[in-house]
Amino acid sequence: MASSTAPRRLPGWLALGLAVTIGVMTALQARVNGQLGIRLDDGFVAAVVSFGSGLLILVVLSAVLPAGRAGFARLVTGVRTGGIPWWMLAGGAAGALTVATQGLAVGLIGVSLYTVGVVAGQTVNGLLLDRIGFGPAGVVAVTVPRLLGGALALAAVGLALVGDSIAEVPVWMLVLPFLAGIAIAWQQATNGRLRQRVGTPLTATFVNFLGGTALLAIAAAVHVSVVGPPRALPPEWWLYLGGPLGVVYIFLSAAIVRDTGVLLLGLGAVVGQLLSSVALDALWPAPASPGIAQEIAMVGVALASVVVAVFPWRSLGRR
Repeated sequence: MASSTAPRRLPGWLALGLAVTIGVMTALQARVNGQLGIRLDDGFVAAVVSFGSGLLILVVLSAVLPAGRAGFARLVTGVRTGGIPWWMLAGGAAGALTVATQGLAVGLIGVSLYTVGVVAGQTVNGLLLDRIGFGPAGVVAVTVPRLLGGALALAAVGLALVGDSIAEVPVWMLVLPFLAGIAIAWQQATNGRLRQRVGTPLTATFVNFLGGTALLAIAAAVHVSVVGPPRALPPEWWLYLGGPLGVVYIFLSAAIVRDTGVLLLGLGAVVGQLLSSVALDALWPAPASPGIAQEIAMVGVALASVVVAVFPWRSLGRR
């Protein structure tokens, strides 16, 4: 019997469940980093603290685990020989933008409003990247259900913009989450391709945190030189969980994007983010966050977007 050398794929339900988990951790990270930015009175320094702690974890794991050492060796060889192009190493720029946006905006606008901006960016770019075959899964057909699912995700964004809660929010705070969502979709696809080259999500995640920390350190140094030093580091331990959370969800993203495609990974993460954001904003409201009824409506529409996008409508029609 001939054995197949093709990588084993995760069951669809498990891949989607992990995508939702990624969204939950993203929402938690956003709230933690947003609060750290408020306590330090400097979102850039908060982003460096978050990314820097994640980088330290990854340095240790990459040195201790055999998979990390082997992946790093393949990374060095690939960069040296040209087998890994420079743009596969740029995922950290997207991570830097995401974490900086969390530190700058979430403390004021709340997790829900931040999340729906990210949803819009992820949805639009996820459809595009799947259509052109940028992700490790290759070209993923943009079917009518996937288009409808994306449209429903954008409708959830529209619900967030109804009412007076954002009237006094600076425009840049609404634009940054959208740009972060575009960057996240590209980062997930790029990390998946880098993971194929280096053989492990651990090394792909390490590359992201190394580049992101370097970019954020430069941005923070410039900001501090202009506005002055931040406040003292707060003593609460949970304010420093942003880095570890980022390590886990970027690792998972690189590991499962081959099984989900870029759009489905984004939609699953959207569900996790919105469900968590409602709970977080209910327990810990931000000044410009939408009301609970509006947030529940957003979650319902976002859940519908995933059901429409992933339900096997074609199989149902053949019965």
